[in-house]
Amino acid sequence: MKVIHYIPSIDISSGGTTSYIQLLSLKLGEFVNLHIVTHLSSEVVEIKNCTVHYIPTITHFVAMKREWRKIFLEIQPDIVHINCCWMPGCAYIQKWSQSLGCKVVLTPHGMLEPWIINRHYLTKKIPALLLYQKHAIMKADIIHATAEIEKKNILELGYNDRVFVIPNGIDVDNIAIKKNWGKQKKILFLSRIHKKKGLEILIESVARLKNQMMDYKIIIAGEGSASYIQSLIKYTKKKHVNSLFDFIGRVYGMQKWNLYRNADIFLLPSYSENFGLVVAESLASGTPVITTKGTPWKDLETYHCGYWAEIGIKGTIEALRKFLTLSESDLEKMGENGRKLIEDKYSSKVMAEKIVDLYKSL
Repeated sequence: MKVIHYIPSIDISSGGTTSYIQLLSLKLGEFVNLHIVTHLSSEVVEIKNCTVHYIPTITHFVAMKREWRKIFLEIQPDIVHINCCWMPGCAYIQKWSQSLGCKVVLTPHGMLEPWIINRHYLTKKIPALLLYQKHAIMKADIIHATAEIEKKNILELGYNDRVFVIPNGIDVDNIAIKKNWGKQKKILFLSRIHKKKGLEILIESVARLKNQMMDYKIIIAGEGSASYIQSLIKYTKKKHVNSLFDFIGRVYGMQKWNLYRNADIFLLPSYSENFGLVVAESLASGTPVITTKGTPWKDLETYHCGYWAEIGIKGTIEALRKFLTLSESDLEKMGENGRKLIEDKYSSKVMAEKIVDLYKSL
C-alpha cells in the first residue's frame, strides 16, 4: 500500500503535529510505502521510515499545485492523509487528491474542538469555513479523531459522520522510566506556550497555594510568542510567585526526558487538547499527571496515575492540594500505573496497526 501524508510543517517549532508524524512514521513505515509531503522550513526534524518531499507553499499557488501533481502521479498513492485544518493548503491538497480519484483521510489534530473554533470565530473561522474548510470536512472520506470526545465534537458540527477514533501513540519501548520517586519539589509544564494551555490558571492556582508551595519550583518548558511569554512572567510578578517559576524555553532530546523524570508531577491545565502527547510522555517516564477535562485523559483516574480536573482555577487547586498530600510511595505507585497505562493502550505500534486497518477499509 502506498500512502502520502501531507502536513503543513515538520519544523521543530510546530509542536504536537510534528511529534505525531515522527512517532507514527516509525511504525507506519514498516507496514506501508510511506511518503511525507510538506513545506521547507528553517529547522525541519528527521522523519524516519519514509520519503520526505518538499513543495512550494500556498503563496506560490501554481508551483505548489504543479509540484503536488508531479509527486502524486509518480507515487500513485492508494491513500492521501491530510494533517491539520484551517490552512488553505490542507484543503487544496485534499481537493486535488480527490479530483485525481484518491481516497482522503483527514486528521484535524484537535483543530475542530469548540475552544479552537470559537477563538477568532468571526474574523478567521467563519471566513475559512465559508471559503474552504466546511467543504473539506464534508468531502473527507474518513475523519480520524484521536479520542471519543473529539469524535463527539466533530459529529456535533453536522458536516460529516464518517468519524473513527484511533488514539495517538508513543514509542514507549525507547522511553526509560524513572528509578527514584523521591520528592524533588518540582512541577513540570512542557508544551507549546499558547493561550489554550491555561498557564494563567496555573499561575493563579500556585499564587493561592503559595504558603504550601514555597519550597517548590514550577518549570515552564516550551516555546511560543515572546510577547505572550513576557506577559506570563509579568503575571507571576504581579501575583508575587515569580521566584517559584522558571521559564526555560524549548527543550528536546535527553534534556526533555530528564525533565519528565526529575519532576514530581506533570501539569497541563489546558482548555482543549485532542490528545495531549506530553501527557503520554510523562506517564511513560513514570511521572504522574494533572490535566483537565478539556483533554481526553479520563484514564488518569481509571489507572490511578494522576488527576483529571475540572477546567479552571478551582479544579487545578483541588488537584494540586491532593498532590501535595502524596507520599513518595504514593508517587511511585502512581508512576508505575501510568507506565502500565501507556504500555497497555498507547503504543505507537498499536496506533500504526489501527491506522493501516482504517486505510484498508477504504
